[in-house]
Amino acid sequence: MNPSDSQPENLNRDALEARQLERLQHLLKEVSASNPFWQQKWNAAGVDVNSIQSLADLQKLPITTKAELVEDHLSNAPYGTNLTYPLETYTRMHQTSGTTGSPMRWLDTKASWDWFGECWAQIYRMVGLFPEDRLFFPFSFGPFVGFWAAFEGATRRGNFCLAGGGMGSEARLKMILDNKITAVCCTPTYALRLAEVAEAENIDLAGSRVRALVVAGEPGGNIEATKQRIGQGWGARVFDHWGMTEIGALGIEPLENPGGLNILETECIPEIVDPETLQPVERGAQGELLITNLGRVGSPLIRYRTGDLVCEDTTPCPSGRSLLRLKGGILGRADDMVIIRGNNVFPSSLEAILRTFEQVAEYRIEVRTIRAMQHMKIELEPIESLSTTDQQKQIVNEVSHAIKDRLNFNAEVTTVAPGALPRFELKGKRFFKID
Repeated sequence: MNPSDSQPENLNRDALEARQLERLQHLLKEVSASNPFWQQKWNAAGVDVNSIQSLADLQKLPITTKAELVEDHLSNAPYGTNLTYPLETYTRMHQTSGTTGSPMRWLDTKASWDWFGECWAQIYRMVGLFPEDRLFFPFSFGPFVGFWAAFEGATRRGNFCLAGGGMGSEARLKMILDNKITAVCCTPTYALRLAEVAEAENIDLAGSRVRALVVAGEPGGNIEATKQRIGQGWGARVFDHWGMTEIGALGIEPLENPGGLNILETECIPEIVDPETLQPVERGAQGELLITNLGRVGSPLIRYRTGDLVCEDTTPCPSGRSLLRLKGGILGRADDMVIIRGNNVFPSSLEAILRTFEQVAEYRIEVRTIRAMQHMKIELEPIESLSTTDQQKQIVNEVSHAIKDRLNFNAEVTTVAPGALPRFELKGKRFFKID
Protein backbone atom coordinates (compact mmCIF):
# COMPACT_ATOMS: atom_id res chain seq x y z
CA MET A 1 0.00 0.00 0.00
CA ASN A 2 1.22 3.48 -0.81
CA PRO A 3 1.97 5.22 2.54
CA SER A 4 0.14 8.33 1.31
CA ASP A 5 -3.11 6.34 1.07
CA SER A 6 -3.27 6.22 4.86
CA GLN A 7 -3.11 10.02 5.24
CA PRO A 8 -6.44 11.53 6.43
CA GLU A 9 -6.67 13.95 3.51
CA ASN A 10 -6.76 10.98 1.10
CA LEU A 11 -9.80 9.26 2.63
CA ASN A 12 -12.72 8.51 0.34
CA ARG A 13 -16.09 10.21 0.88
CA ASP A 14 -17.62 7.42 2.99
CA ALA A 15 -14.58 7.25 5.26
CA LEU A 16 -14.45 11.05 5.54
CA GLU A 17 -18.07 11.25 6.63
CA ALA A 18 -17.65 8.42 9.13
CA ARG A 19 -14.66 10.26 10.61
CA GLN A 20 -16.64 13.52 10.75
CA LEU A 21 -19.64 11.97 12.51
CA GLU A 22 -17.53 10.15 15.11
CA ARG A 23 -15.59 13.31 15.95
CA LEU A 24 -18.70 15.49 15.91
CA GLN A 25 -20.46 13.30 18.46
CA HIS A 26 -17.37 13.27 20.68
CA LEU A 27 -17.15 17.07 20.43
CA LEU A 28 -20.81 17.59 21.32
CA LYS A 29 -20.55 15.23 24.28
CA GLU A 30 -17.53 17.08 25.68
CA VAL A 31 -18.77 20.65 25.24
CA SER A 32 -22.36 19.98 26.33
CA ALA A 33 -21.05 18.69 29.66
CA SER A 34 -18.90 21.65 30.66
CA ASN A 35 -18.71 24.52 28.15
CA PRO A 36 -20.82 27.48 29.41
CA PHE A 37 -21.04 29.22 26.03
CA TRP A 38 -22.56 26.25 24.22
CA GLN A 39 -24.68 25.12 27.16
CA GLN A 40 -26.38 28.51 27.29
CA LYS A 41 -26.73 28.79 23.51
CA TRP A 42 -28.27 25.36 23.06
CA ASN A 43 -30.55 25.68 26.08
CA ALA A 44 -31.85 29.00 24.73
CA ALA A 45 -32.50 27.35 21.36
CA GLY A 46 -34.23 24.38 22.98
CA VAL A 47 -32.08 21.77 21.24
CA ASP A 48 -30.85 18.44 22.58
CA VAL A 49 -27.37 17.55 21.31
CA ASN A 50 -28.15 13.88 21.93
CA SER A 51 -30.47 14.08 18.92
CA ILE A 52 -27.49 14.58 16.60
CA GLN A 53 -27.19 11.09 15.17
CA SER A 54 -26.12 11.95 11.61
CA LEU A 55 -24.26 14.70 9.77
CA ALA A 56 -27.60 15.95 8.43
CA ASP A 57 -28.78 16.40 12.06
CA LEU A 58 -26.13 19.11 12.51
CA GLN A 59 -28.63 21.54 10.98
CA LYS A 60 -30.77 21.16 14.13
CA LEU A 61 -28.18 23.26 15.98
CA PRO A 62 -28.31 27.07 15.81
CA ILE A 63 -25.89 29.06 13.71
CA THR A 64 -23.15 31.02 15.49
CA THR A 65 -22.03 34.56 14.56
CA LYS A 66 -18.90 36.56 15.26
CA ALA A 67 -21.06 39.21 16.93
CA GLU A 68 -22.06 36.61 19.55
CA LEU A 69 -18.44 35.77 20.21
CA VAL A 70 -17.42 39.42 20.53
CA GLU A 71 -20.30 40.11 22.93
CA ASP A 72 -19.35 37.06 25.00
CA HIS A 73 -15.72 38.22 25.20
CA LEU A 74 -16.73 41.75 26.17
CA SER A 75 -19.14 40.50 28.83
CA ASN A 76 -16.78 37.84 30.18
CA ALA A 77 -13.33 39.35 29.75
CA PRO A 78 -10.65 38.48 29.00
CA TYR A 79 -11.35 35.10 27.32
CA GLY A 80 -15.12 34.67 27.08
CA THR A 81 -16.97 31.53 28.15
CA ASN A 82 -16.23 29.21 25.21
CA LEU A 83 -13.95 27.11 27.39
CA THR A 84 -14.61 23.40 27.72
CA TYR A 85 -11.99 22.75 30.40
CA PRO A 86 -10.60 24.53 33.50
CA LEU A 87 -8.52 27.61 32.68
CA GLU A 88 -5.29 26.05 33.93
CA THR A 89 -5.42 23.41 31.15
CA TYR A 90 -4.98 26.04 28.42
CA THR A 91 -1.44 26.60 27.18
CA ARG A 92 -1.72 29.03 24.25
CA MET A 93 -3.41 32.39 23.67
CA HIS A 94 -3.71 34.18 20.36
CA GLN A 95 -5.60 37.35 19.52
CA THR A 96 -7.61 38.01 16.39
CA SER A 97 -6.48 40.86 14.19
CA GLY A 98 -9.69 42.82 14.70
CA THR A 99 -10.10 43.28 10.93
CA THR A 100 -13.90 43.00 11.14
CA GLY A 101 -14.50 44.17 14.73
CA SER A 102 -13.09 44.08 18.24
CA PRO A 103 -10.12 41.71 18.73
CA MET A 104 -10.78 38.49 20.63
CA ARG A 105 -8.38 36.43 22.70
CA TRP A 106 -8.55 32.76 21.80
CA LEU A 107 -7.24 30.01 24.09
CA ASP A 108 -6.00 26.53 23.17
CA THR A 109 -5.25 23.48 25.26
CA LYS A 110 -2.21 21.43 24.35
CA ALA A 111 -4.47 18.95 22.53
CA SER A 112 -6.20 21.72 20.57
CA TRP A 113 -2.88 23.29 19.61
CA ASP A 114 -1.58 19.89 18.50
CA TRP A 115 -4.68 19.61 16.31
CA PHE A 116 -3.88 23.01 14.78
CA GLY A 117 -0.42 21.69 13.91
CA GLU A 118 -1.92 18.53 12.39
CA CYS A 119 -4.01 20.71 10.09
CA TRP A 120 -0.77 22.27 8.88
CA ALA A 121 0.86 18.87 8.38
CA GLN A 122 -1.93 18.02 5.95
CA ILE A 123 -1.57 21.40 4.24
CA TYR A 124 2.17 20.91 3.72
CA ARG A 125 1.61 17.48 2.20
CA MET A 126 -1.07 18.83 -0.13
CA VAL A 127 1.22 21.55 -1.54
CA GLY A 128 4.05 19.09 -2.07
CA LEU A 129 6.42 20.13 0.71
CA PHE A 130 8.67 17.48 2.20
CA PRO A 131 10.43 17.15 5.58
CA GLU A 132 13.68 18.15 3.87
CA ASP A 133 12.25 21.51 2.77
CA ARG A 134 13.62 24.57 4.59
CA LEU A 135 10.93 27.05 5.66
CA PHE A 136 11.05 30.75 6.49
CA PHE A 137 8.33 32.65 8.36
CA PRO A 138 8.66 36.45 7.96
CA PHE A 139 6.07 37.72 10.43
CA SER A 140 6.16 39.36 13.83
CA PHE A 141 5.45 36.29 16.02
CA GLY A 142 3.26 38.49 18.23
CA PRO A 143 -0.13 37.59 19.75
CA PHE A 144 -1.82 37.44 16.31
CA VAL A 145 -1.92 33.75 15.35
CA GLY A 146 -0.35 34.51 11.95
CA PHE A 147 1.83 31.53 11.06
CA TRP A 148 2.54 30.34 14.60
CA ALA A 149 0.83 26.99 14.03
CA ALA A 150 2.43 26.71 10.58
CA PHE A 151 5.85 27.15 12.18
CA GLU A 152 5.29 24.62 14.93
CA GLY A 153 3.52 22.19 12.60
CA ALA A 154 6.55 22.25 10.31
CA THR A 155 9.04 21.71 13.15
CA ARG A 156 7.09 18.63 14.20
CA ARG A 157 7.44 17.26 10.67
CA GLY A 158 11.19 17.65 10.94
CA ASN A 159 11.54 20.70 8.68
CA PHE A 160 14.24 23.30 9.18
CA CYS A 161 12.21 26.33 10.33
CA LEU A 162 13.51 29.87 10.57
CA ALA A 163 11.55 32.54 12.46
CA GLY A 164 11.82 35.94 10.77
CA GLY A 165 10.42 38.19 13.48
CA GLY A 166 12.07 41.39 14.65
CA MET A 167 14.01 42.23 11.50
CA GLY A 168 13.65 44.41 8.40
CA SER A 169 12.93 43.25 4.87
CA GLU A 170 16.56 43.41 3.70
CA ALA A 171 17.71 41.28 6.63
CA ARG A 172 14.95 38.78 5.93
CA LEU A 173 15.97 38.47 2.30
CA LYS A 174 19.56 37.82 3.39
CA MET A 175 18.33 35.10 5.77
CA ILE A 176 16.40 33.47 2.93
CA LEU A 177 19.46 33.38 0.71
CA ASP A 178 22.04 32.48 3.36
CA ASN A 179 19.97 29.60 4.75
CA LYS A 180 18.96 28.14 1.38
CA ILE A 181 15.25 28.48 2.15
CA THR A 182 12.94 26.54 -0.19
CA ALA A 183 9.50 27.64 1.07
CA VAL A 184 8.14 30.85 2.61
CA CYS A 185 4.89 31.40 4.56
CA CYS A 186 3.61 35.00 4.64
CA THR A 187 0.80 37.30 3.53
CA PRO A 188 0.43 38.09 -0.19
CA THR A 189 1.13 41.73 0.66
CA TYR A 190 4.44 40.93 2.29
CA ALA A 191 5.46 38.55 -0.48
CA LEU A 192 5.03 41.49 -2.88
CA ARG A 193 6.92 43.80 -0.52
CA LEU A 194 9.91 41.45 -0.28
CA ALA A 195 9.99 41.16 -4.06
CA GLU A 196 9.89 44.97 -4.30
CA VAL A 197 12.80 45.34 -1.86
CA ALA A 198 14.78 42.62 -3.64
CA GLU A 199 14.43 44.45 -6.94
CA ALA A 200 15.51 47.75 -5.37
CA GLU A 201 18.56 46.07 -3.83
CA ASN A 202 19.45 44.11 -6.99
CA ILE A 203 18.84 40.80 -5.22
CA ASP A 204 18.08 37.93 -7.60
CA LEU A 205 15.12 36.57 -5.67
CA ALA A 206 13.87 34.52 -8.62
CA GLY A 207 17.26 32.83 -8.67
CA SER A 208 17.02 31.74 -5.03
CA ARG A 209 16.12 28.21 -3.92
CA VAL A 210 12.59 29.23 -2.91
CA ARG A 211 10.17 27.11 -4.90
CA ALA A 212 6.94 27.60 -2.96
CA LEU A 213 5.12 30.37 -1.10
CA VAL A 214 2.13 29.60 1.09
CA VAL A 215 0.21 32.86 1.45
CA ALA A 216 -2.71 33.66 3.73
CA GLY A 217 -4.53 36.38 5.65
CA GLU A 218 -5.79 38.28 2.60
CA PRO A 219 -7.68 37.60 -0.63
CA GLY A 220 -4.56 38.14 -2.77
CA GLY A 221 -3.65 34.46 -2.75
CA ASN A 222 -6.67 33.56 -4.90
CA ILE A 223 -6.41 36.55 -7.26
CA GLU A 224 -4.65 35.45 -10.41
CA ALA A 225 -3.00 38.80 -11.18
CA THR A 226 -1.59 39.03 -7.65
CA LYS A 227 -0.38 35.43 -7.72
CA GLN A 228 1.33 35.99 -11.06
CA ARG A 229 3.11 39.09 -9.79
CA ILE A 230 4.31 37.23 -6.68
CA GLY A 231 5.28 34.15 -8.68
CA GLN A 232 7.28 36.17 -11.20
CA GLY A 233 9.07 38.12 -8.49
CA TRP A 234 10.07 34.98 -6.62
CA GLY A 235 10.33 32.47 -9.47
CA ALA A 236 8.18 30.15 -7.35
CA ARG A 237 4.73 28.56 -7.12
CA VAL A 238 2.20 30.44 -4.96
CA PHE A 239 -0.35 28.49 -2.89
CA ASP A 240 -3.39 30.12 -1.30
CA HIS A 241 -4.25 29.10 2.27
CA TRP A 242 -7.44 29.84 4.20
CA GLY A 243 -8.12 29.90 7.92
CA MET A 244 -9.05 32.10 10.86
CA THR A 245 -7.72 32.58 14.37
CA GLU A 246 -10.99 31.34 15.82
CA ILE A 247 -11.48 28.27 13.59
CA GLY A 248 -7.99 27.10 12.68
CA ALA A 249 -6.14 26.34 9.42
CA LEU A 250 -8.70 24.63 7.22
CA GLY A 251 -8.17 25.37 3.53
CA ILE A 252 -5.40 25.05 0.96
CA GLU A 253 -4.86 25.28 -2.78
CA PRO A 254 -3.52 21.80 -3.60
CA LEU A 255 -0.57 21.15 -5.86
CA GLU A 256 -2.74 19.49 -8.50
CA ASN A 257 -5.49 22.15 -8.67
CA PRO A 258 -4.16 25.69 -9.25
CA GLY A 259 -6.75 28.36 -8.50
CA GLY A 260 -8.99 26.13 -6.39
CA LEU A 261 -9.21 25.55 -2.66
CA ASN A 262 -9.70 22.30 -0.75
CA ILE A 263 -11.35 22.40 2.67
CA LEU A 264 -9.90 19.98 5.23
CA GLU A 265 -13.05 17.98 5.83
CA THR A 266 -10.84 15.66 7.83
CA GLU A 267 -10.85 18.36 10.52
CA CYS A 268 -14.13 20.20 10.07
CA ILE A 269 -17.64 20.06 8.67
CA PRO A 270 -18.30 22.79 6.10
CA GLU A 271 -21.72 23.98 4.98
CA ILE A 272 -22.59 26.47 2.22
CA VAL A 273 -25.78 28.42 2.93
CA ASP A 274 -27.74 31.33 1.53
CA PRO A 275 -26.56 34.42 3.50
CA GLU A 276 -30.15 35.67 3.78
CA THR A 277 -32.15 32.51 4.54
CA LEU A 278 -29.26 30.52 6.09
CA GLN A 279 -30.58 27.46 4.27
CA PRO A 280 -28.27 25.18 2.25
CA VAL A 281 -27.74 26.27 -1.36
CA GLU A 282 -27.81 23.88 -4.29
CA ARG A 283 -24.48 22.28 -5.11
CA GLY A 284 -22.44 24.64 -7.27
CA ALA A 285 -24.35 27.76 -6.19
CA GLN A 286 -22.67 30.65 -4.38
CA GLY A 287 -23.26 30.96 -0.66
CA GLU A 288 -21.68 31.72 2.69
CA LEU A 289 -19.34 29.19 4.28
CA LEU A 290 -20.23 27.81 7.73
CA ILE A 291 -17.64 25.82 9.66
CA THR A 292 -17.79 23.34 12.52
CA ASN A 293 -14.22 22.54 13.56
CA LEU A 294 -13.76 19.09 15.05
CA GLY A 295 -10.39 19.00 16.78
CA ARG A 296 -10.35 22.21 18.81
CA VAL A 297 -12.43 20.71 21.59
CA GLY A 298 -11.15 23.14 24.22
CA SER A 299 -12.63 26.15 22.38
CA PRO A 300 -14.64 24.94 19.38
CA LEU A 301 -16.88 26.70 16.92
CA ILE A 302 -20.04 24.98 15.76
CA ARG A 303 -21.94 26.13 12.66
CA TYR A 304 -19.93 29.36 12.59
CA ARG A 305 -20.68 32.02 10.00
CA THR A 306 -17.32 32.85 8.47
CA GLY A 307 -18.69 35.69 6.32
CA ASP A 308 -16.80 34.25 3.35
CA LEU A 309 -18.63 33.73 0.06
CA VAL A 310 -17.76 30.55 -1.82
CA CYS A 311 -18.95 28.28 -4.61
CA GLU A 312 -18.50 24.50 -4.60
CA ASP A 313 -16.68 23.02 -7.56
CA THR A 314 -18.70 19.87 -8.28
CA THR A 315 -16.16 18.34 -10.68
CA PRO A 316 -13.68 15.75 -9.37
CA CYS A 317 -10.41 17.12 -8.00
CA PRO A 318 -7.36 16.37 -10.18
CA SER A 319 -5.65 15.18 -6.99
CA GLY A 320 -8.20 12.38 -6.64
CA ARG A 321 -9.15 13.56 -3.15
CA SER A 322 -12.75 13.67 -1.96
CA LEU A 323 -12.43 16.93 -0.01
CA LEU A 324 -14.79 19.82 -0.69
CA ARG A 325 -13.47 21.97 -3.54
CA LEU A 326 -14.13 25.69 -3.74
CA LYS A 327 -14.04 27.16 -7.23
CA GLY A 328 -11.75 30.19 -7.21
CA GLY A 329 -11.19 29.90 -3.45
CA ILE A 330 -12.79 32.57 -1.26
CA LEU A 331 -14.73 34.83 -3.62
CA GLY A 332 -15.18 37.70 -1.17
CA ARG A 333 -16.52 38.65 2.23
CA ALA A 334 -20.19 39.50 2.61
CA ASP A 335 -19.39 42.42 4.93
CA ASP A 336 -16.82 43.89 2.49
CA MET A 337 -19.22 44.20 -0.42
CA VAL A 338 -20.20 47.72 -1.49
CA ILE A 339 -22.77 48.78 -4.07
CA ILE A 340 -21.44 51.31 -6.57
CA ARG A 341 -23.97 52.56 -9.13
CA GLY A 342 -26.01 49.38 -8.70
CA ASN A 343 -23.01 47.05 -9.00
CA ASN A 344 -21.94 44.66 -6.24
CA VAL A 345 -18.20 45.27 -5.77
CA PHE A 346 -15.70 43.40 -3.60
CA PRO A 347 -12.16 44.60 -2.78
CA SER A 348 -10.83 41.41 -4.38
CA SER A 349 -12.50 42.36 -7.68
CA LEU A 350 -10.60 45.64 -7.69
CA GLU A 351 -7.30 44.02 -6.72
CA ALA A 352 -7.72 41.58 -9.60
CA ILE A 353 -7.68 44.60 -11.93
CA LEU A 354 -5.09 46.78 -10.23
CA ARG A 355 -2.47 44.03 -9.92
CA THR A 356 -2.46 43.57 -13.70
CA PHE A 357 -0.75 46.95 -14.01
CA GLU A 358 2.97 46.56 -13.38
CA GLN A 359 3.24 50.36 -13.22
CA VAL A 360 1.25 50.36 -9.93
CA ALA A 361 3.45 49.70 -6.90
CA GLU A 362 0.71 50.12 -4.27
CA TYR A 363 -2.87 51.38 -3.96
CA ARG A 364 -5.53 52.59 -1.53
CA ILE A 365 -9.33 52.50 -1.97
CA GLU A 366 -11.77 54.76 -0.16
CA VAL A 367 -15.58 54.46 -0.33
CA ARG A 368 -17.80 57.20 1.06
CA THR A 369 -21.38 58.38 0.59
CA ILE A 370 -21.83 61.55 -1.44
CA ARG A 371 -25.40 62.80 -2.04
CA ALA A 372 -26.85 59.42 -0.98
CA MET A 373 -24.64 57.56 -3.49
CA GLN A 374 -21.56 55.42 -2.84
CA HIS A 375 -18.45 57.06 -4.30
CA MET A 376 -15.13 55.27 -4.78
CA LYS A 377 -11.72 56.95 -4.85
CA ILE A 378 -8.62 54.95 -5.77
CA GLU A 379 -5.15 56.28 -5.03
CA LEU A 380 -2.37 54.74 -7.11
CA GLU A 381 1.29 54.85 -6.15
CA PRO A 382 3.22 54.48 -9.43
CA ILE A 383 6.59 52.80 -9.62
CA GLU A 384 9.45 55.28 -9.40
CA SER A 385 10.21 55.14 -13.13
CA LEU A 386 6.79 56.66 -13.87
CA SER A 387 7.99 60.14 -13.00
CA THR A 388 6.44 62.45 -15.58
CA THR A 389 2.96 63.96 -15.40
CA ASP A 390 2.03 62.49 -18.78
CA GLN A 391 3.05 58.97 -17.67
CA GLN A 392 0.96 59.25 -14.53
CA LYS A 393 -2.03 60.58 -16.46
CA GLN A 394 -1.75 57.61 -18.77
CA ILE A 395 -1.83 55.04 -15.96
CA VAL A 396 -4.81 56.84 -14.37
CA ASN A 397 -6.68 56.66 -17.68
CA GLU A 398 -5.80 53.01 -18.22
CA VAL A 399 -6.91 51.98 -14.73
CA SER A 400 -10.11 54.04 -14.98
CA HIS A 401 -11.05 52.42 -18.28
CA ALA A 402 -10.26 48.92 -16.99
CA ILE A 403 -12.55 49.40 -13.98
CA LYS A 404 -15.31 50.79 -16.19
CA ASP A 405 -14.97 47.91 -18.65
CA ARG A 406 -14.79 45.15 -16.05
CA LEU A 407 -17.02 46.42 -13.24
CA ASN A 408 -19.36 48.85 -15.03
CA PHE A 409 -18.87 51.98 -12.96
CA ASN A 410 -16.66 55.05 -12.93
CA ALA A 411 -14.20 55.43 -10.05
CA GLU A 412 -12.22 58.52 -9.14
CA VAL A 413 -8.61 57.53 -9.80
CA THR A 414 -5.63 59.65 -8.73
CA THR A 415 -1.91 59.20 -8.17
CA VAL A 416 0.26 59.84 -5.11
CA ALA A 417 4.01 60.27 -4.79
CA PRO A 418 6.28 57.19 -4.81
CA GLY A 419 6.58 55.83 -1.26
CA ALA A 420 3.51 57.74 -0.04
CA LEU A 421 1.37 54.68 0.71
CA PRO A 422 2.17 52.32 3.59
CA ARG A 423 3.74 48.88 3.26
CA PHE A 424 2.56 45.97 5.40
CA GLU A 425 4.13 42.94 7.07
CA LEU A 426 0.88 41.23 8.02
CA LYS A 427 -2.52 41.97 6.53
CA GLY A 428 -2.56 44.92 4.17
CA LYS A 429 -5.19 47.57 4.88
CA ARG A 430 -6.07 49.11 1.54
CA PHE A 431 -9.86 49.29 1.58
CA PHE A 432 -11.67 51.88 3.70
CA LYS A 433 -15.38 52.54 4.14
CA ILE A 434 -15.86 56.08 5.43
CA ASP A 435 -19.21 57.19 6.85
